[in-house]
Amino acid sequence: MTSLPFTFGISEFTTMPWSFDEDIERYAHLGVDAIEVVEAKLDDMRFADQMQSISTAGLAISGVQPRVRTFFDSRMMPDPKPLDERVACLRQSIERLGRYAPGVPFITNTGAHPKGDMAEAMRVVSRELKELAKVAVDHGVTLALEPLNPTSVNVESAIWTVDQALDVIEATGSDAVGLCLDYWNIWQNDDLAAAIARAGDRIFTVQASDWRTPRSFADRIVPGDGAIPLADLIATTRATGYAKPWVVEIFSNDVADSLYEDDLEMVIKRCRDGMAAAWGESA
Repeated sequence: MTSLPFTFGISEFTTMPWSFDEDIERYAHLGVDAIEVVEAKLDDMRFADQMQSISTAGLAISGVQPRVRTFFDSRMMPDPKPLDERVACLRQSIERLGRYAPGVPFITNTGAHPKGDMAEAMRVVSRELKELAKVAVDHGVTLALEPLNPTSVNVESAIWTVDQALDVIEATGSDAVGLCLDYWNIWQNDDLAAAIARAGDRIFTVQASDWRTPRSFADRIVPGDGAIPLADLIATTRATGYAKPWVVEIFSNDVADSLYEDDLEMVIKRCRDGMAAAWGESA
């Protein structure tokens, strides 16, 4: 398979019907360079062997999606409710997986404040990220805060713009806290190019997919098949010096034409082709 001029990654959310072991077995043969690990797909009895199998298969790790990744509860992960228990879960994920993913970002987002108090949510998340960053540094990893799409406000997230995320990140005062830049979530932000430029080297991971007007809470499509100006966003991101993996993350639930019901090997090939085309146009 022809090599790409960038590191092509796939999030395990993109292949949710496959097991972790199937992901590892198939990704490398499909031209995938890096895997975004979804902790929920790991077997608690053999997670160490599974994590070690990643490098054996010739894959890098682009990031880790912790089992509980929000500070306040969310639709995707409503329990546990108490903030301290959720932070403890995040800490546990870092402590058990960090040794297998040196230098890798653990991806977080705010969750939804129970009273819709977005300002307080940003203050609380800045405070908790500052403390959690110390744990991340001790384990040789980083944290990447992800602003979500406005469709997720007060459901999954209290922030929906790159600038809001950067305000939280900067308030931590820690170089171990950066940005997860998911194009599906932020492509409609005002002054996006300026926000990405502001992020600069605080962009720890990039995720891509494509947009159609959602038909469910999880309705993303293959890069190049929708409305997102991927080439422009890639060019703007490249201008910051970003040189880490470019990861396709697709959710496809509760829609009649779910990609999860499709041939997932073909989905990955289409994602690879779509990202390659956008990259070529971004030059």
